[in-house]
Amino acid sequence: MTAVVVTVGPGHTLRDAARKMSDANVGAAVVIDADLPGPGIFTERDLLRSGGRGEDIDVELVRDHLSAHLIYAAADWPLERAAIEMSRGGFRHVIVVDGAEVIGILSMRDIVRCWVSDGAACDVPTAGAGAGP
Repeated sequence: MTAVVVTVGPGHTLRDAARKMSDANVGAAVVIDADLPGPGIFTERDLLRSGGRGEDIDVELVRDHLSAHLIYAAADWPLERAAIEMSRGGFRHVIVVDGAEVIGILSMRDIVRCWVSDGAACDVPTAGAGAGP
């Protein structure tokens, strides 16, 4: 989990959010908006989609590009559960909470780093291995 949580408001421009995320070297920012039932998230993918549509990132606002309907991870979730939820939901980041407090963001990259450092491994077939005639 990344404990350094970058936060942005819904009124920040996409460039403001991108700058804050880049400065912290993270791929997602937590969006704090009093009008939402919980924190939202703005990711590098959201920025990419906007830019790909030709939108002006100096004009576009985070509120129009964030994900607000999220699954939040409890601090005591095992990595497997977080990975399953991310895979099932098609997202790469999950906000980690302890009660109502945001304590971090867990990314797929964090999970892979942990599993690799713990020695998790599996046999990966080489090209052509197991292929039929």
